[in-house]
Amino acid sequence: MGSLTLPELLIVDFNTEEMKPGSNSWSSACKSIRTAFENHGCFIALCDYITPQLHNFIFKAADDLFDLPIETKVQNINEKPYHGYVGQMPIVPLHEALGIDYATTLQGVQSFTNLMWPQGNPSFCENSMGFAKAIAKLEKMVVRMLFESYGLEKAESHVDATTYLLKFLKYRSPNEGENNMAFLPHTDKSFITILYQNHVSGLQTRARDGEWIEVHFPPSSFVVMAGDACKAWSNDRVLSPSHKVIMDINGNETRYTAALFSFLSKTVEVPEELVDDEHPLKYKPFKHIDLLKFFDTNGLRSQDILKDFCGV
Repeated sequence: MGSLTLPELLIVDFNTEEMKPGSNSWSSACKSIRTAFENHGCFIALCDYITPQLHNFIFKAADDLFDLPIETKVQNINEKPYHGYVGQMPIVPLHEALGIDYATTLQGVQSFTNLMWPQGNPSFCENSMGFAKAIAKLEKMVVRMLFESYGLEKAESHVDATTYLLKFLKYRSPNEGENNMAFLPHTDKSFITILYQNHVSGLQTRARDGEWIEVHFPPSSFVVMAGDACKAWSNDRVLSPSHKVIMDINGNETRYTAALFSFLSKTVEVPEELVDDEHPLKYKPFKHIDLLKFFDTNGLRSQDILKDFCGV
């Protein structure tokens, strides 16, 4: 095929026994993941961390969550932008979202659960935390592989400074005469985003060459995507891809996605190994939360959010 870019995303199988640090499978996956992140900003991970029971539970839980009264859902507030309830927005009427901050900790999941179900819902709490921890395990592995692919040593301090936001995302099917754009093109502000969906598709992502790719999730798969913080950290090597959700105009099913977003509690900065004559320093160090706040106030006006926020 030569150097033609294929319109499909790279698929990496994390289920192979050989996928251990130091093995040939691991080294070749590190290279593949780096190439995928640089060209498409995302790839598909085959990974059996989620049991069929947990899969069913999570999407049933999503249904129950969004069925709660709006007065309950709007209590999901967070001082960090985009971490709480999003919905009832005329610009994206098909979309609703709820967020659990610190989703790999009992305290984080418990406080969200108590807010939504004051009478308690231990199975939601336990399963959501189990789900978040399983996906965080995949995220940590991807980060280690990305560091290794660039010849960097210091993945541990990065991994230790990572917190996770679990978002339940709902996209209903459009009513007659409604636009089927369920979410507008955007880039994520996370370091890494991992998406897990039910059987209803709709995600499209834009490659570096500008081509839009329809994303299809094979069974037991996740879409692993780089966010703006990862793009900045990599000194512009990694693409933070623009992506959108378009629902089938003739469909009548709801699309649910459970998404895990990773954020850094330590300063995000370009490793010195990623700065050279070919790649002069593009971004100043920044606090991840400040990127969110800057986007919250300037996002719609900015053509290049990273450059405006922390460009050199």
